[in-house]
Amino acid sequence: MDGLGLLRIRIKRAVNLAVRDTRTSDPYVVIECASQKVKRRVEKDNCNPVWNEELSILIKDINAPITISVYDHDTFTRDDRMGSAQIDI
Repeated sequence: MDGLGLLRIRIKRAVNLAVRDTRTSDPYVVIECASQKVKRRVEKDNCNPVWNEELSILIKDINAPITISVYDHDTFTRDDRMGSAQIDI
């Protein structure tokens, strides 16, 4: 193992997300820490998605923030960023 340890993150759900398509959104979550990037599954046509997924990230630098972003999936254009948050360990 190259890092300091593993951090488990549970992505539970989102509530009342903004409508980014015609009537709804297709949200997904991206988690980034240093050079790692993990994308969760797209929830089609849902402004109140429930992912309830757990993932692990290898922590190599205690000072590197963890960024959690929510995007709306689009088929023919660039995905819309719906919001993000940074967490310091």
